[in-house]
Amino acid sequence: MTSSVFDSERLLFTPTTPDTNAIPIIFAFPNEYSVGITSLGYQVVWATLAMRDDVQVSRLFTDTHEQLPRTPEIVGFSISWELDYVNILNLLESLEIPIQATSRDDSHPIIFGGGPVLTANPEPFADFFDVILLGDGENLLGNFIEAYKEVRNASRQTQLKRLAQVPGIYIPSLYEVEYHTKDGAVKSIKPISSEIPAVVQKQTYRGNTLSASTVVTEKAAWENIYMVEVVRSCPEMCRFCLASYLTLPFRTASLENSLIPAIKRGLEVTNRLGLLGASVTQHPEFEALLDYISQPKYDDVRLSIASVRTNTVTVQLAETLSKRDTRSLTIAVESGSEKIRQIVNKKLHNDEIIQAAINAKAGGLKSLKLYGMAGIPGEETEDLDQTVTMMRNIKKAAPGLRLTYGCSTFVPKAHTPFQWFGVNRQAEKRLQFLQKQLKPQGIEFRPESYNWSIIQALLSRGDRRLSQLLQLTRDFGDSLGSYKRAFKQLKGQIPDLDFYVHADWSTEQVLPWSHLQGPLPQSTLLKHLADAQSYINPSPKELQPLNS
Repeated sequence: MTSSVFDSERLLFTPTTPDTNAIPIIFAFPNEYSVGITSLGYQVVWATLAMRDDVQVSRLFTDTHEQLPRTPEIVGFSISWELDYVNILNLLESLEIPIQATSRDDSHPIIFGGGPVLTANPEPFADFFDVILLGDGENLLGNFIEAYKEVRNASRQTQLKRLAQVPGIYIPSLYEVEYHTKDGAVKSIKPISSEIPAVVQKQTYRGNTLSASTVVTEKAAWENIYMVEVVRSCPEMCRFCLASYLTLPFRTASLENSLIPAIKRGLEVTNRLGLLGASVTQHPEFEALLDYISQPKYDDVRLSIASVRTNTVTVQLAETLSKRDTRSLTIAVESGSEKIRQIVNKKLHNDEIIQAAINAKAGGLKSLKLYGMAGIPGEETEDLDQTVTMMRNIKKAAPGLRLTYGCSTFVPKAHTPFQWFGVNRQAEKRLQFLQKQLKPQGIEFRPESYNWSIIQALLSRGDRRLSQLLQLTRDFGDSLGSYKRAFKQLKGQIPDLDFYVHADWSTEQVLPWSHLQGPLPQSTLLKHLADAQSYINPSPKELQPLNS
């Protein structure tokens, strides 16, 4: 264990001295320190705990840790990436805690998890956690600690029953899942007793002060970066997009009371600033924010901006960014086909994309990254041709601008209107087609691994039966081959890979997460699905997703 990584941290908050009777907590990030400390969610939760005098928090990463308590009462994990589940299991073993929640007794700490992966669909990981926090941590975390204090000395079962009463706290062991057959769909999900809520509601923080870094360090994956959350969620609501649907409503940080004070504070300790959010340029006072950062006193500041909305790429924005050491800009276009953009509700036209490229070049940026997707429901070969044509036209309109087309495979996500669609079996061929067409044009093509998309789809639509599959896979290694091997071994006990990944699900069937309520009710998601289908198939007879 090295303390040196912690020595180079500059804290932007003051930790409290814990009381003598403080609750010993280990707060872990299931990856290396450099990755974990770059997660804004992890930083904020850790600082929130470190500022409370009723808890004593120690951090744990896969490669280093602070001094850990001998008998922790609570062990928490912040999860940003699905495949990090392997590290969770490894860390639990290193702490001599049983991997399965059912094998733990009163002598073991309560294991909780939170973060985007678990809020979306915790079911594949349900067997590993006693407690899962669904939604924004701002209110949830404090309510969790307060409720735990009431039952601190009670039995594990009493503790879990009390915690289940807190809005947004999900206790998987208190819900029973029934299946039509061993390898069939979910039949029902019910609480084991009437005192447990039938539905757990994801928690939404509605304040106008959003998150900002609580620590700056050169040992972070983004060296010395200070991050400020400008917006939360996204008003665009592309039909496949978890970042929008799961985190609704769209919220913006107050410029005067939140953003400017936060940026001032951060720029006292570093000159690297990251503006975060799914759609940063849609902040209503974004131009005023840019003006603030453009002051001469911040001339040495290096600015990074998360993805921006295409029609907000002005020459002024490009100039500000290039003066602030940003070389490139990222925009999500999904496809070069107008029809596909209508299906996914992307309100954007090709001429706006071309204009964004012209503005980026005029403002001095060197490169433009466009993000698209292959295998979107309703996509046909001519839609791919239109994407190639669009890229050619951009190249003509802004010669000398380096163009990259990053492309992923459509993956269905829980709580979105496209949760009922499967992954298109032709997607891998389509990625290869785009590669073949774009490379000779001098356009860099960066496909996301198709195999990784398959694993992502499996985890994003999985149910509890996958916990045993994940334990097996961990022993085989995390390649797609390992998952296939594990499915073979469990044949007849759980559905096959195809059921989770490629099948279009009936809108009538019980979803693995139907007892976990996101921001929008299913009836609204079905309306949005019908809107999308009207472009695929002008007269949907009934809401049965089309078989691709």
